[in-house]
Amino acid sequence: MKNLERDYHHCPRCDFVFVPPEFQPGAAAEKARYMTHNNDPSDAGYRDFLSRLWNVLKRHLSPGALGLDYGSGPEPVLATMIRGEGFDVRLYDPYFAPDRSALDARYDFVTCCETAEHFAKPGEEFETLDRLLKPGGWLGVMTGMKENWEGFADWNYARDETHVGFYSPGTMGWIAKRHGWHAEFPRENVALFRKPGQEGLAGG
Repeated sequence: MKNLERDYHHCPRCDFVFVPPEFQPGAAAEKARYMTHNNDPSDAGYRDFLSRLWNVLKRHLSPGALGLDYGSGPEPVLATMIRGEGFDVRLYDPYFAPDRSALDARYDFVTCCETAEHFAKPGEEFETLDRLLKPGGWLGVMTGMKENWEGFADWNYARDETHVGFYSPGTMGWIAKRHGWHAEFPRENVALFRKPGQEGLAGG
């Protein structure tokens, strides 16, 4: 796959589309791009956008569940919303919350909201996410997904220079099978995964 700016490769095994390393932005360019995002905590429209993930994930959580916002960004609005509903949540972001001690714990739930499309090495990232989850824990991922790749070159989501990986529901199903997770797709562009097991405070 190609557009005018860069190449895209498609994996026929897992249906993942990715930008090869030579076309990926460096860390400085990526961080600069993030800083242009207007993620205002007081913006009701932005909070509604984040609620697409949170409202379907929280149904599966028990009171007292501990979470991690993985890729929290410069303004951790989602974490603020989660805390406002009585849950405890920590932050990790390689640029804006780089305390790697957050990656040494395990969690009842992990949110990955508009982050997976930035993964330069998604295999390694999803291994990390699996390790972060307690048995019985939930992972909520929100990212642009396409049922098929028709019209990909005209998809605005693919033209963001910091977006380097693109998923279909089939890709997410393949990831779930690889890790032994249960997968469900409660709404457009949202995937929920449950790690098998009974430990932790995640409900079912």
